[in-house]
Amino acid sequence: MNLEAFVLGCGGMMPLPNRHLTSVLLRREGELFLFDGGEGTQVSLRRLNLRWKKISVIFVSHMHADHVTGIPGLLMLSSQVDRDDPLYIVGPPRIAEYIEMNRRVLDMYINYEIRVREITEPGVVYEGEDFHVRCFPLRHTKPCFGYVFEEDMRPGEFHPEKAEALGVPRGPLWSRLQSGETVFAAGREVRPGEVLGTPRHGRKFSFVTDSLAFPGISGEVAGSDLFVCEGMFERELEESAREKRHMTAEQAAFIARDAGVKKLALIHYSPRYTEYNLKQLVREAESVFPETVLSRDRTVFPIEYVD
Repeated sequence: MNLEAFVLGCGGMMPLPNRHLTSVLLRREGELFLFDGGEGTQVSLRRLNLRWKKISVIFVSHMHADHVTGIPGLLMLSSQVDRDDPLYIVGPPRIAEYIEMNRRVLDMYINYEIRVREITEPGVVYEGEDFHVRCFPLRHTKPCFGYVFEEDMRPGEFHPEKAEALGVPRGPLWSRLQSGETVFAAGREVRPGEVLGTPRHGRKFSFVTDSLAFPGISGEVAGSDLFVCEGMFERELEESAREKRHMTAEQAAFIARDAGVKKLALIHYSPRYTEYNLKQLVREAESVFPETVLSRDRTVFPIEYVD
């Protein structure tokens, strides 16, 4: 099952010609999940030829313009593609008011159901058949949340030779064992544990932006296959970052290192940095956590199984 993260916008505060505002889309076997929707989100969706009709949920970190101004356009756009399924929007207090005000003032034509959930406490905010998304509080100038998308544990590797030795014939019974179901063969029950190896981890994606750096983040995103995190400033502007309740790229790298993530993708850069200056941010982060990359608009990150 494919899992990919698409950076739709990597900028913070204001859009630039080649840097839309913060937005990341996660695609899991055709189902889409959007994390923030800054200005320019629709442009990248179009250029990447992604089917916005398939967006199931929009997860909003906080109510600052550079993270939500792209959402009204998406709502209107979705009415042009005969959407049947409801669209879920999860975010902090006032996200429901924001959505409703835009619908009313702009007289939006919406032909599908929008279900908004406001969150105030950490916990699971969305569940699928074999995955969940949970939120946790960050420390910004207004209520702000990070998100973790995590798949359930998977069955261990199937051993055909063990199944055959136990008298289970090749065919549907093998599939049932692999899915965790006990079957009856050769006059006895055969349990999945008799033919499967150790259970394997699913994949984990974490999204953190607009926050002071603090130790608790590492525990929340621990073991992520891909950790998308703001790296708004360089080291020499750490005091300014603290005043504005943001973090530096180097601080993001310390979090990634302590969390044992596999890859850190920096995002949400200050508009003060030109494309050339951004190299300084990644150099400072790489000195702490070598598996750091500088995300750009329309960067694609495949997220693979490790076992």
